[in-house]
Amino acid sequence: MALEILSILEKGIWFGFAALGFAVLFNVPQRTLFIIWLMGAAGGITKLILMHFNTDIVISSFAGATLVGILSVYAAHNKHAPPLVFSIPAVIPMVPGAFAYRMMLGLLKLSVTAVTSESYSQTLAETASNGLKTLFVLMALAVGVAIPMLISRKETIKKIRPKSDDQDPGDN
Repeated sequence: MALEILSILEKGIWFGFAALGFAVLFNVPQRTLFIIWLMGAAGGITKLILMHFNTDIVISSFAGATLVGILSVYAAHNKHAPPLVFSIPAVIPMVPGAFAYRMMLGLLKLSVTAVTSESYSQTLAETASNGLKTLFVLMALAVGVAIPMLISRKETIKKIRPKSDDQDPGDN
């Protein structure tokens, strides 16, 4: 059990470093880097813990992305940067690259004409499964990041007007 916890923590640290790499790639402000590392690690650890307890990868990814989305709203207020600066680099390491890779390999196998009907059916089923997992995890990541930002937003930017000294309070 202790070894499994250490393994999850180690992977979480690597999630954080991957998020940090994407943050540097996207040229985010330097003051946000440590927070992005923490958020990437927290989101990755959340996903891994839920998967350890046999939760589906889609639900686990959604939970990790939602945590990142919630934390990014608070980090945006504290560090005076848009929430997307924090959330996007922190969520990218949770993208299911292995499923997408297996889907592409399956599509390549299906394009070969010398495939028997039994192996064709099995390859088609595996390819569709990998493609759907990829699609649903990507949707879960997008929705998980977006919902906390949409809920926390009280007004649209069009309704927010700067106050000037010469305006009468009854003009609005």
